[in-house]
Amino acid sequence: MMRNLRLALRMMLRDLRAGELHLLGLAIVIAVASLTSVGFLADRVGRALDREANQLLGGDLLLRADKPWPAPFLDEARSRGLQTARTVLFTSMASTAEGAALGGVKVVEDGYPLRGTIRLAPGPNQADAPAGRAPASGEVWLDERLFAELGVKTGDKVGLGELEFRVGAMVSFEADRGANFVSLLPRAIFNLKDLDATGLIAEGSRATWRLHVAGTPQAVEAYEKWARANLGRGQRVETVDNARPEVRAALDQAQRFLRLAALLAVILAAVAVGLSARRFMARHLDGCAVMRVLGARQAQVLGIVVGEFLLFGLAAALVGTALGWAVQWGLAGGLRELLATELPAPSPLPLAHGLVVGMALLAGFVLPQLLRLGKVSTLRVLRREFEFAEPVSGAAWGLGLAALLGLIFWIAADARLGVMVAAGFAVALGVFALAAWGVLRLAGRLKGQGSLRGGGWRYGIAALGRRMGSSVIQAAALGLGMTALLLLTLVRADLLDNWRRMAPPDAPNRFVINIQPDQRAGIAALFAAEGLPVPPIQPMIRGRMVAIEGKPVDPSAYEDERTRRLAEREFNLSYGAELPPGNVVEAGRWHAEAAQAQFSVEAGLAKTFGLALGDRVTFEIGGRRVEAPISSVRKLDWDSMRVNFFFIASPGVLEDFPATLITSFHLPPARHDFTTRLVGEFPNLTVIDTAAVIAQVQSMTDKLIVIVQFVFGFAVLAGLVVLYAALQATHDERDYELAMLRTLGARNRQVRQALFAEFLVLGGVAGVLAGVGASAIGWVLAEQVFRMPYVPALAPVLVGVALGAAGVVAGGWLGTRALLSRPPLASLRALG
Repeated sequence: MMRNLRLALRMMLRDLRAGELHLLGLAIVIAVASLTSVGFLADRVGRALDREANQLLGGDLLLRADKPWPAPFLDEARSRGLQTARTVLFTSMASTAEGAALGGVKVVEDGYPLRGTIRLAPGPNQADAPAGRAPASGEVWLDERLFAELGVKTGDKVGLGELEFRVGAMVSFEADRGANFVSLLPRAIFNLKDLDATGLIAEGSRATWRLHVAGTPQAVEAYEKWARANLGRGQRVETVDNARPEVRAALDQAQRFLRLAALLAVILAAVAVGLSARRFMARHLDGCAVMRVLGARQAQVLGIVVGEFLLFGLAAALVGTALGWAVQWGLAGGLRELLATELPAPSPLPLAHGLVVGMALLAGFVLPQLLRLGKVSTLRVLRREFEFAEPVSGAAWGLGLAALLGLIFWIAADARLGVMVAAGFAVALGVFALAAWGVLRLAGRLKGQGSLRGGGWRYGIAALGRRMGSSVIQAAALGLGMTALLLLTLVRADLLDNWRRMAPPDAPNRFVINIQPDQRAGIAALFAAEGLPVPPIQPMIRGRMVAIEGKPVDPSAYEDERTRRLAEREFNLSYGAELPPGNVVEAGRWHAEAAQAQFSVEAGLAKTFGLALGDRVTFEIGGRRVEAPISSVRKLDWDSMRVNFFFIASPGVLEDFPATLITSFHLPPARHDFTTRLVGEFPNLTVIDTAAVIAQVQSMTDKLIVIVQFVFGFAVLAGLVVLYAALQATHDERDYELAMLRTLGARNRQVRQALFAEFLVLGGVAGVLAGVGASAIGWVLAEQVFRMPYVPALAPVLVGVALGAAGVVAGGWLGTRALLSRPPLASLRALG
């Protein structure tokens, strides 16, 4: 055993020096590194969320609602000996005499936070320390962004609603800061005692009311059971097991996307491993035959070559995991900034996953070829014959396919996703292979036409036809890798540009909410006095859909997660006789001034809940119910940045319910000071600068895109390795053909032309496939996912052709230039 292991080690070192294992090792390293980098990153984020779960909740248990928590919930907690603290989250304008800025307001009660801490500093770039208390009455804490946007310092006055607060400190850290819309905005924190006096919360205002609970595990668990049994609509419980659900959901989505990127790299690497293993087997038949002649038994030969690859595969997998470890440290920097928390060191579990992937690739794509090496006949020393069509060949490819499918389903961690990836890859590879076969066949027919008739061009194109199978594999594999690259660069940029162009230059860029009915005339007068168009000011009533056709709406009855969330939330309702701009009735008839109670519903929501014309819908508003049939279905342009509503009632249906008003308008860049005057005259208003919000979201998205692009870079590298492996797979045949051409009198110039033609056509075909494929996928994404018009550009095809042709010519030339300097007789003797 030890003797065979020593021989295996010596053979591995010899093959490494000879360059026989370089491509195989590179493919395994790329596959393992791509998967482990994602695995290490996901593991660190998950451990961070688990480690800080209590801090993320601001207690041991967190209750959320869209209305203030009833007294029984607080009384029950206190009766069980639990600590409680209430907080409220909403958006509002913070203003000074010089300007105003939109902020995410957190109103806190004395004793907050029950777990974790808030850290304060006297100002930007100064040392911070734990707060140890809540803000005093009349005091507000601002984060660094609000300090900068308002241009204030500690001790200055800042207006929030009807009150003027003194800036007490700068918030440098919040343990329970989430990742929702309010948390994206600059933070302002003041005491719950001052909330009513600000006038910021009125009937219909959108706010999140939170109740933090802390105590002994037994008491918290018992209270949680009581709370869940008494929850109403719009109320939910969060524990340390589901802390920061918005973060976990977003990261789960990102992790699935990153796993798809890793899957592409693994799949392409598997192709490269298969090609490299086949060439290795073909080049070692003679050596194994000599070992048999010298007395080695079949089992001994097999044990030596299997041992060699076990050692080599383990080493390559370890290198890949080390590379994945290094990559995830760079990627974690972006997520650390997004999560605003330090990420702990990862566990060794992704290391084990990387080793499993490396060994699986060897078992699926290398071991079958090695088994064929073990069966080589001693007669090969005298006669170089080997039966490639033996039954084990089909079993070999079957085992490789089974290993690849196993990896796909294991990495995807979802049966449906695994089926989609496997089917998508098979379809894409099949379409690319069929297209490549057709183009190469056409090129073969044209090789004797026109300028292709003479010189080495005809020989190069003919060579592609003689090796049609290898040529098709090369073109399809390279096309897949380049498609991913083009999608992440040119096509992504086109989609983003199209999205930005969808909104016209004068589209509304400011939303004004929390307008009270008695302020309508004053706001309209201010717009007119400032020379700005008076925007339409529309009523907004918050109501929850409780029944459809008399049947209660049960959120748990819907399988789709988005539908469940919509069923639980309150909708923004409106009323009016005029069809709002940007709305088109696509079914039924607009109610106009109809005397009968009617609703008009947005088309997407109607499809989500299965609503049809004539269905009676019941809403609960402030404890009262209103019911009316659906008389029309509207299609909206959600990207118009106008005020839009899911439901609009006919006149006389909702006028008696408490309402706030909302509007949107376009503010030219030169009139930025108008916002300050508007908020100064009406302090309760919240003006949302959509351009600033979109810029903030875009900044976060760009950071995530960099992470995704980095992981997709492994797929591109794997595609290049596949290309080089495919070129090397036909290296011996090309060596023999060139030697024959030179023996029959072909000059070096003709031989170079033949090689150039072969690589140029192969790269051009792969580039066209990649360009067309990326554009087609971009069109499908635009039409089916993003719902926006998209006309595929010619740039991806042109760049694909140029990149493919240049890359293949350069790579192929580097791999074959040594053949031109070798005497033909030496090549013929070496190849037998």
